[in-house]
Amino acid sequence: MPGHANPILLDFPDHFETERLLMRAPRAGDAPPIHAAIQESLDHLTPWMPWARADETVEELETHLRTMVAKFVLREDLPLMLWRKSDGLYVGGSGLHRMDWSVPRFEIGYWVRASLQGQGYVTEAVNGITRFAFDVLDAERVEILCDTRNERSAAVARRVGYTLEGTLRNDSRDPQGAIRDTLMFSKIRGE
Repeated sequence: MPGHANPILLDFPDHFETERLLMRAPRAGDAPPIHAAIQESLDHLTPWMPWARADETVEELETHLRTMVAKFVLREDLPLMLWRKSDGLYVGGSGLHRMDWSVPRFEIGYWVRASLQGQGYVTEAVNGITRFAFDVLDAERVEILCDTRNERSAAVARRVGYTLEGTLRNDSRDPQGAIRDTLMFSKIRGE
């Protein structure tokens, strides 16, 4: 299928599952468990994620999540909340971002709460989201970008079979304002 001229007309599920995870679009009322996970994980998130703030209130996060709901419906962004199927615990966030529906091309972003790092949840989520992008959204290309210093994030991209295409030098600033380099990984249809 060629790219999508009007993605708002695309019908696709707002949730899917992997072995241990339910991945779904945000919903009104999601803020309390997500806020708790972010606060638990600030030491791990603040070096990489500009949105991770100690002073963010549950109400502010709920406002942001409701905006994310609207963007999902409009097909402007496809955020996915990761929930553990066994007990409903909020695991972390991911999704398909900075899309170009004319290709279609997507970027996967991800984070996991600190207490669940190293248990394979991000690898499982990225594999599931990659399949969703290719099989359901007819992606031609999916990208993973991360700070060159974010070794854990780069390890996930390598583990799930993405190809390192190169390093974007001095391409952006990190959350502390320092200039940074970015690794660009990709997977294309058929790989």
